[in-house]
Amino acid sequence: MTVPTPPIRVLIADDNRQVRRGLRLMLEHADGIHVIGEASNGADAVAAARAERAQVVLMDLQMPGMTGLDATRALARLAAEESASAPAVIVMTSYSVDQYVLDALDAGAAGYLLKSSDSDLVVPAIRAAARGDALVSSRVTAPVLAELKRRRSSAPDDGETARLAPAELRIVSALVAGITRNEEIAAHLHLSVHTVRSQVKSALRKLQLGDRTQLALWGVRNADALGDDRPKG
Repeated sequence: MTVPTPPIRVLIADDNRQVRRGLRLMLEHADGIHVIGEASNGADAVAAARAERAQVVLMDLQMPGMTGLDATRALARLAAEESASAPAVIVMTSYSVDQYVLDALDAGAAGYLLKSSDSDLVVPAIRAAARGDALVSSRVTAPVLAELKRRRSSAPDDGETARLAPAELRIVSALVAGITRNEEIAAHLHLSVHTVRSQVKSALRKLQLGDRTQLALWGVRNADALGDDRPKG
């Protein structure tokens, strides 16, 4: 007998009541998703995410008191301190400013969506985040990648890159190339999905990173060390 998969536990954090209501109505009609609560500021979002064991948090950036960015950092920090898994944070905002996107990803966000244009991506982004993948709005991907390349160090951190095995570096190369799903990486590198999942976990553990979005950012900053392992076209 097949045991049904528990629904993904989602918390909505936004200071706009109408936005929260709209998101809740959308998610209540989505299979395999359960809204476990709402929060109108960052501090309440952190508390509710911990108390209700949220797996995914839809996080607005601009909220009173503790901002969404600070709340994202706080959730990642608490998880590290408590040796627990942090909920995946998907930033949902009206701002496509490159620096906001970079700050959110650096803080540990697993996705970045725009309220004005990405409503159809909310459910796919939640499912992607729950399985460890990342989804970023197509409206911001190109400028963000350009900025990441611009601000990466000219020389790789040899001490950190040496921690990863060649197979793990190839996984990072795939992430940098925009291949984010385990199935896609497995097909591209001719590996099993199980192997990809294991290598991603190993690389995250060695570099002390929280998720594959941060691993991709690390890869961009150390792209020179990836050398010829980078996926071709």
